[in-house]
Amino acid sequence: MRNLLKILFSLCVLGIFSPISAQQRFNGLDTHMGNLYRLSNAQTRSISPENFTGEKGKGGMATEGTGKNASRDLGQGWKVSPSVEIKAKTTFTLAEITGSGAIQHIWMTPTGKWRYSILRFYWDDEKEPSVEVPVGDFFCMGWQQYAQINSLAVTVNPGSAFNCYWTMPFRKKCRITMENIADESMILYYQIDYTLTDVPEDAAYFHAQFRRVNPQPYKQIYALIDGIRGKGHYVGTYMAWGVNSNGWWGEGEMKFYMDGDRDFPTINGTGLEDYFCGSYNFDNKGKYQEFSTPYTGLHQVVRPDGLYQSQQRFGMYRWHITDPVRFDKDLRVTVQALGWRDGGRYLPLKDDIASVVFWYQAEPHAAFPKLPTKDELEVN
Repeated sequence: MRNLLKILFSLCVLGIFSPISAQQRFNGLDTHMGNLYRLSNAQTRSISPENFTGEKGKGGMATEGTGKNASRDLGQGWKVSPSVEIKAKTTFTLAEITGSGAIQHIWMTPTGKWRYSILRFYWDDEKEPSVEVPVGDFFCMGWQQYAQINSLAVTVNPGSAFNCYWTMPFRKKCRITMENIADESMILYYQIDYTLTDVPEDAAYFHAQFRRVNPQPYKQIYALIDGIRGKGHYVGTYMAWGVNSNGWWGEGEMKFYMDGDRDFPTINGTGLEDYFCGSYNFDNKGKYQEFSTPYTGLHQVVRPDGLYQSQQRFGMYRWHITDPVRFDKDLRVTVQALGWRDGGRYLPLKDDIASVVFWYQAEPHAAFPKLPTKDELEVN
């Protein structure tokens, strides 16, 4: 094992074993341990409430902000504007960047109900977003409760520290907004770290789409995504699964229909826990076993409390970082909601299912379905 690790490290250093192109390594669009030593002409920038534009040498200049009262004895430069207040029923622009480059890291810790804070990302001059997801679900926190995640693409740390490491290139412009659809104001601390650099011709744009059905209609198939058009690759799945009956709920199969597949898919899994790289009901000695790894996890199990929290709820992720699902023309991804009846027969379930799918593709992208209403988004 030690010799194998030495070989893999050597391959990374030499640039032979690498998930990114030579041009990307050169211009600093993406970095990893294998190329971190290489110099680049890329420019590092960061947007936060202490520097809304990300301009060089413009951080910490605020004289007004949410920290003004706390810093009244200290003045400018002493944490005057660490956060923003987003009023009820309003949209706030978190970032607006002109030029070419890539988002490399996002950190935020939103207050309020996470399903009522809607993240949207717009690349270049597009009018419709390429990302439209409630903030909790974007960071794999669909149930309004903290659960630690320790993965390559997303980490969630105490107490509600949301981190995203998906690389998100843009060629002309990037705009990121947060809409607060709640009836109350919210406070948001955030930081968006990015690089200004040339973007390779073969770099695709990052996309993410949210869906929820509650309850899932009997004997119908849940579609995680059914409208992707164009060339790209599918890179991740998050599911928030709420059980509305007793018994095992994850017997259904994940199916990927690509490039003209109709009645039958090209990729057909063997069960939901199998797709999320677990096995046999995620069972460890008669209990669901949470786990969080670089590529996959059952990171959240919300158990009944004997009173109003009566149903079990689960959060799961799988990142296709080393095994992206590539498509040339179109992609549809579905899962069956399936449990067991007496007598060893399958039972179609009527569960509460929400999902976020993550993918890269060449623009333009197909129109997203309308986001569910506030009542349809509510966690109850």
